[in-house]
Amino acid sequence: MSSLLHITNGDSFTKRLDKLNIKGDVITWREMLCEGKTLNTVGSESFWKTRYEFLHKNYKVSKSWFIEKTLKEYRSLCNHKQQDEIVLWFEYDLFCQVNMLAVISWLLANRKYAQISLVCSGKEDDSDKMYTLNELSDAQLMDLYKNKKVLSQDDIEYADYVWQLYCSNNPMRLENLTDFKDYQFAYLGDAVKSHLQRFPSIINGLNDMENNILSLAIDKKPSSRKDLLNTILQNQGNLGFGDTQYDRAITRLKPLFTAFNPVRLTKKGKGILDGKTSYYSCIQDNDVYLGGALKYNFLYNTNTSRILKL
Repeated sequence: MSSLLHITNGDSFTKRLDKLNIKGDVITWREMLCEGKTLNTVGSESFWKTRYEFLHKNYKVSKSWFIEKTLKEYRSLCNHKQQDEIVLWFEYDLFCQVNMLAVISWLLANRKYAQISLVCSGKEDDSDKMYTLNELSDAQLMDLYKNKKVLSQDDIEYADYVWQLYCSNNPMRLENLTDFKDYQFAYLGDAVKSHLQRFPSIINGLNDMENNILSLAIDKKPSSRKDLLNTILQNQGNLGFGDTQYDRAITRLKPLFTAFNPVRLTKKGKGILDGKTSYYSCIQDNDVYLGGALKYNFLYNTNTSRILKL
């Protein structure tokens, strides 16, 4: 067993890393902790039980698939006890940053002796484009790896602290964080901001992502549901969500569409998007969690960028 361990953000990048011939063993973190309820005790029995229940209910993930894909890989991580150097490979977006926090929290509790380094892609040139790891060339990846950030104890404890706040039942504690620049997480501040904008807007009861879906439906005039899905994926800002997540979001918003071939909004949908009426009273599902907080127990004030508790 190598003295070096890599933890990656997903299977596609794990395959890429294998081809780079960097020494060390590789573990893939197969989770999407940006969605559904999370507990701060990463890796505990109650943590995995909570995650399985969410994934089974919302994405029809079977127990056998969850055990095979997620738990087996997690157990493999648990069995890698000898490595004194651990390298994390994550990206700038919300999806990745939340997973990164959870992994660091677990490492703080279970691998106190290890040196932890971070390779994180995002702003890689003078353009406005933010890059995923797989969008970079081999040379760019090797350069990022060579310049990886060795996390200090303060960095690690800060990541754990942000994770604890993410898992708390009150997102207002997260919005009071202003010291991101004091730590080596260049994209964490923006990710937390994006997370807070996932609570329903005080204006129309839809969050930033849901308003974006409706806006794209009008502005881009997609010809089909599939076309709408691809349009959203290309215009999603720094959420980093996948097609299954957006497909579920479109299904939730289905009452606001008259058709998907081509895509058309209802009169009510257009009124909600214009802020003339609110969708909040139509929302029946009061069991939606963002981290540890119930989504519909809070409102996001777009004018002040603050969270309000109902």
